Amino acid sequence: MRPLEDLLFRTRLGLIQLEKILAGLSLLLLLIIALSQVVLRNFFELGFADLDVIARHLVLFVTFMGAALASEGNKHIKIDCVSSAIKPRFRDRLKKPLIAISSIVCAIFFWYALQFWIDESQYAPDNEQLALYMALILPLGFLTLSLHFFLLVFSRDTAFIE
Repeated sequence: MRPLEDLLFRTRLGLIQLEKILAGLSLLLLLIIALSQVVLRNFFELGFADLDVIARHLVLFVTFMGAALASEGNKHIKIDCVSSAIKPRFRDRLKKPLIAISSIVCAIFFWYALQFWIDESQYAPDNEQLALYMALILPLGFLTLSLHFFLLVFSRDTAFIE
């Protein structure tokens, strides 16, 4: 492998490991929070509103990390009715440009999600600061997806791209 290809491959593997850890920890924390809220409300008639906010955002963490892992493994949902109608040789030529377009679209979503987060940060009251920082998953999730697609465009390993 050439040094650049090796760097891209190691970056992809590191990103996958980080996402697996984040998704797993987020899911575990989500389950613990949900269970504790149920126990607190049913047995002690007590609950914490901030735990519900955390749980809502942990769902987004699991969703974005799962989406990134699914796109990396080519297990994502594809809305592609044209590929069955075109020849396999031409379909193979379209793979990388379509992945590049996906990367660009996710990068655009990242930009607007970041702008939304910046606007929210300027007007968020003090009691919503936790939700504000947990909402960073929106721009970071789209950035992660864009990075995955970008790395797939320059990858020679086509086992991930079917």
